[in-house]
Amino acid sequence: MIENTQKLWPHLSASPILWLTLTMLVFLAGLRIFVKSGRNPLLNPVMISVIAIVGLLKITGTDYQTYFKGAQFIHFLLGPATVVLAIPLYKQIGIIKKAFFPITLSLAIGSLTGILSAVTIARNLGGDKTVVLSLAPKSITTPIAMAVSEQIKGLPSLTAVVVVLTGITGAVMGDIILNKLRIKDEMARGLAFGVAAHGVGTAHAIQASQIAGAFAGLAMGLNGLFTAILLPGIINFIY
Repeated sequence: MIENTQKLWPHLSASPILWLTLTMLVFLAGLRIFVKSGRNPLLNPVMISVIAIVGLLKITGTDYQTYFKGAQFIHFLLGPATVVLAIPLYKQIGIIKKAFFPITLSLAIGSLTGILSAVTIARNLGGDKTVVLSLAPKSITTPIAMAVSEQIKGLPSLTAVVVVLTGITGAVMGDIILNKLRIKDEMARGLAFGVAAHGVGTAHAIQASQIAGAFAGLAMGLNGLFTAILLPGIINFIY
């Protein structure tokens, strides 16, 4: 049985369906663990899925390009899923109109803080210019971050890795930090998750409440816009 599996593995591992199916099963298992734990943020399903998939790729000796042939179907769905976030956002349009100025100001400050913190930490840890430019857009959603990174001469592949790690860290640590700070307002919590942890944080906020999810989606979108506008000027000023 084991010998037959070993003979079949090279053919199975080259199939996009295998990796697509495994990715979905791993995420469902991670989601079940998350729910069973009482939605403990330290058991975030995205983090569990990333660790499990990386482990599988390492054990089986599968390269990322082979894996992505299957995972690209899920990657494609990120676009429509982001557009769907407009629905809960539309339901909160009354609150957004009333608090338009404080929301816009807080998101602009949050975006600037995300950029400057990444640049400052990377430079103080001895990162060269390319590393600094790659890390600067870490707090915005992956497609925009990679485009911005390429525009400012960073490494889009490094940016993508850092963006995913930022999102997972924000989703895992966000509740702990916000609870310590005694921030209970759902709008404020949603904005914090969206501006600091983009899509992963927004998915976490939606699980907490529809209001938090709506404002996380708003923060994720506007943070991408602010960062795309602010970052080139900041980089030109620094270098």
